[in-house]
Amino acid sequence: MIVSKLGDGLIVRLPDNVVETLGLKEGDKVTVRPLDVAPAAATTPAARREVLDELRQFQGMMPADFKFNRDEANER
Repeated sequence: MIVSKLGDGLIVRLPDNVVETLGLKEGDKVTVRPLDVAPAAATTPAARREVLDELRQFQGMMPADFKFNRDEANER
């Protein structure tokens, strides 16, 4: 979701699929709360290396002929 400035405040733009799923329409009031889950972040070179080292443990778990298809993974 994208946060934008509107006058003196901020607005959150919702994707069409979220609007449809929630049945929202202009003028509806919603409550926005943070999730209790901290987002994953690797902000230092050492932290990035640590994350990559952790990911390497999954090497070889997929079939040898597996091909990742970004478009297929992101289909909605």
